[in-house]
Amino acid sequence: MGNLLNRGNVGMIMSCILLSVFMVSCNGGHKEEKETALLEKEESGPFKFWTWITADASRTDDSYVEEFAKYADNGIDAVLINTYTDPELLARLTPLALGMGLEVHAWMFTMNRPGDKIAEQHPEWYAVSRDGKSCYDEPPYVGYYKWLCPTRKESREHILSLVEGLSKVDGVASVHLDYIRYSDIFLPIGLLPKYNLQQEVEQPTYDFCYCEVCTSTFEKMHHKNPNDFDNPAIDMEWKNFRLNRVKAVVDASYEIAHKNGKKLTAAVFPYPEMADHMVRQRWDKWNIDAVLPMIYNQFYNEEIDWIGYATGQGVTDLEKRNVELHTGIYVPDMQPEELLSAMKYAQKNGAKGVSFFDGPAITEAQWKMIKDFKESKAK
Repeated sequence: MGNLLNRGNVGMIMSCILLSVFMVSCNGGHKEEKETALLEKEESGPFKFWTWITADASRTDDSYVEEFAKYADNGIDAVLINTYTDPELLARLTPLALGMGLEVHAWMFTMNRPGDKIAEQHPEWYAVSRDGKSCYDEPPYVGYYKWLCPTRKESREHILSLVEGLSKVDGVASVHLDYIRYSDIFLPIGLLPKYNLQQEVEQPTYDFCYCEVCTSTFEKMHHKNPNDFDNPAIDMEWKNFRLNRVKAVVDASYEIAHKNGKKLTAAVFPYPEMADHMVRQRWDKWNIDAVLPMIYNQFYNEEIDWIGYATGQGVTDLEKRNVELHTGIYVPDMQPEELLSAMKYAQKNGAKGVSFFDGPAITEAQWKMIKDFKESKAK
């Protein structure tokens, strides 16, 4: 998200973590919990290493073979490839990665669809803020925030058709949903100065979706209209309505992926309670096979041990669910020793693996730390 970091588009750096801090990243609130972050939740079994990458169709096959070989040689087990939902490009790259011994996961931008030529022909598909601004022509925060409405039949079916196309590619292990949420209600505390913002309460500009389809559907169900609320933030039915709209897209994607012999995975916010509050995303209630929470401590002004805290929160919320959690780690600006600590905190707090954003950003010193840690676990 290029600080509204977008994982992987031209001019964008990364995805999905515009989170708020409301105030989980406040100093103090979880100090005691952080001090006990290294809980002995570590379980037996293999510890998996993933990385995200963005594809470029103009690159040669040989260049990809070289990149995939580097990942495999340094301990990576799985690669999440963003092909901008192009199944043909995914079909071209998948056998190259498989040939290097890597799993392949089809990473897709889900509710946020920048550059989607089909969606752009339908302005009515886009999410609308409480103050009446559509993401089609007035996106929040940054220009690539092109969020679709999860309730409208046509936009929902378009998204599911993209899941269908990716899930039919031979050799792919999962369809990996990113941006599977609403636009950020709050930004991470570390990003607020960049945008000269203060966000202590929900603001109309960042509160979605108030399109006619959403509000009328809700009114039929609950006999009240969100446009009439003095304080929409405290209406639990309205909040749950939107949580369930996202869940419905995930659950339908799960059915499609499994029908085609694939799993469903997702990049999500650090832990369910935080995701719920920040972006209407309650991922512990989804039908899904694995989640990769992006526990990017730098964006919340948190120390490395917060990775253990947030991992443990997610693992606890997934208890008795057949869903794996693999901790997402943001490697830029992270010292190799910090990366080692991050991996240890994730494993000690119950993660089944770690994923690094992103592959091309990993330094040689970091690769050595990853490889050494992987080899130490194999002994």
